[in-house]
Amino acid sequence: MIIDRIFILNFKNIDETDLIFSAKMNCLFGDNGMGKTNLLDALYYLSFTKNYTNLSDTQLIKHNMDFAVLQGFYRDGDDVEEIYCGIRRKQKKIFKRNKKEYDRLSEHIGLIPVVMISPADTDLIQGGSEERRKFADMLICQYDREYMQSLILYNKALQQRNFILREKNTLLPDDSLFEIWEEQLALHGEMIHRKRKAFIEDFLPVFKNYYSVIGNAGEAVDLQYETQLNHAPLQQLLSGKRDRDKFLGYTASGIHKDDFNFLLDEYLIRKIGSQGQNKTYLIALKLAQFRFLVQKGSSVPILLLDDLFDKLDAKRVEKIIQLVAQPEFGQIFITDTNRKYLDEILARMNHDYKLFQVENGIIQENGQ
Repeated sequence: MIIDRIFILNFKNIDETDLIFSAKMNCLFGDNGMGKTNLLDALYYLSFTKNYTNLSDTQLIKHNMDFAVLQGFYRDGDDVEEIYCGIRRKQKKIFKRNKKEYDRLSEHIGLIPVVMISPADTDLIQGGSEERRKFADMLICQYDREYMQSLILYNKALQQRNFILREKNTLLPDDSLFEIWEEQLALHGEMIHRKRKAFIEDFLPVFKNYYSVIGNAGEAVDLQYETQLNHAPLQQLLSGKRDRDKFLGYTASGIHKDDFNFLLDEYLIRKIGSQGQNKTYLIALKLAQFRFLVQKGSSVPILLLDDLFDKLDAKRVEKIIQLVAQPEFGQIFITDTNRKYLDEILARMNHDYKLFQVENGIIQENGQ
């Protein structure tokens, strides 16, 4: 999948722009805070119906404006797709595929696969388990719609159980009501558990291979899936901990408590990793995400590399650029503050590319 053209109106600091892209490499340069990342976020939004850093839709509309518009024109072989999104303050956003509005936004996920590497990815290492679950869930949902549906139904059942757990009046619900929602949680939670476990088993060799290419020789990396369901079936955990959960007021057992441990030389990388090691780990993780989606039958994802060169030495950057320039990688977007660095790398490659200069939300194509 590639995007030929994008139209943006009132999105973050971008007033209005209409851009045509290279089918291979697109490089955006400009000082920090000028809007380079905002363009990548627009591309991400058109794929996932939300922005990369989980800002509310209202926060995405340019200050003092009432609405924002994103419109992307894509192609995958002979197939052409037009994706439209309209965001208006205090109203439901509109998402359309080829001028037909979606009934549910979840129907759009997986149509336009995108992999983004961003400075915000440090939250995957330094943040809580929710960030790592979100990474795995978004990846699996792009190729497995059954998983996505089970995740939606699990979360709805979890909300219902938590609601009745918070009931503090004298007419507390009887156990039969808990059993109804616990049965639903177990049904969908056990399936999610199986698919997460299978995902890690399949994903890990791909990840290790990419780290061996761009990382330091002698460093060993690993991913471990940590879940309460390895110790007991979910329905047993929920019924056995029901009284404790009533006291707590929420459900403390289930796949919503899963974590994925990121390890370097058998230790949690968040405790021992340098900035360079952390970034190398994350880039290998995202490149593995790209390859994994292709292996699962997805169309070739669009690759978004935001601030790639920060905290990495020139030799490692060169390896990464050489990797993503290979034919198996498709369309690529790279941002940097230094055009000279980009020019030196691109000069050594025989690939089609476009350069764009970004200043105060104004994006202009710059001659090669």
